[in-house]
Amino acid sequence: MQVLLLEDEPRLGRAVEGALLAQGYGVRWAKGLEEAREAFLELEPDLMVLDVRLPEDPDGGFRFAEEVRGAGYRGPILFLTARDSLEDRVLGLDLGGDDYLVKPFHLEELLARVRALLRRGAEAKGSRVRLGPLEADLAGRAVLYGGQRVDLSLKEFALLEVFLLHPGRVFAPEELAEKVFGDAEKVGAVKVYIHYLRQKMHPQVIRTVPGGYRLGHEP
Repeated sequence: MQVLLLEDEPRLGRAVEGALLAQGYGVRWAKGLEEAREAFLELEPDLMVLDVRLPEDPDGGFRFAEEVRGAGYRGPILFLTARDSLEDRVLGLDLGGDDYLVKPFHLEELLARVRALLRRGAEAKGSRVRLGPLEADLAGRAVLYGGQRVDLSLKEFALLEVFLLHPGRVFAPEELAEKVFGDAEKVGAVKVYIHYLRQKMHPQVIRTVPGGYRLGHEP
């Protein structure tokens, strides 16, 4: 799952980014509106975590949410802000937000809300995927292969999930590295984790093809 984080405060941004990465989510951290707009176009985020007050605009997070909803974005949006008035909460939800977390907050609560929003979104889209012998519950993070449960690490699941969400698509190693590890240069790590997936399920579960890798089972 890919998360777009918009937060201008370095200390808080690093803490939230680290907490999300530790849970296996891909994270793109934007520190301003223009950076967020560029990341939104490149990332196709599954969820957005938006600070409201930004140096360039006191309603920057609200404004960005309104923009992406207007552009057709349907994923969940969680606002982070020190503005805790009823008026602000109502405005945020009316502009397309799905949840509202007031600063200061505990990272555990943030992660719980992220899980709930992603679970809700996955249930709405249909979180179960079955492709030949491969079955996955994206919301429950559970995988079966040939009817047998497969225990995957957070990164292994995150990598497999990218393929499951786009069956039939070829991914370049650099794109996978960016989505799963947040760094396009970590191509070596992608190769290692693809080896792990093949080892745990089947050598052809991920195929090497011209241009990169694709899921081995057709939709």
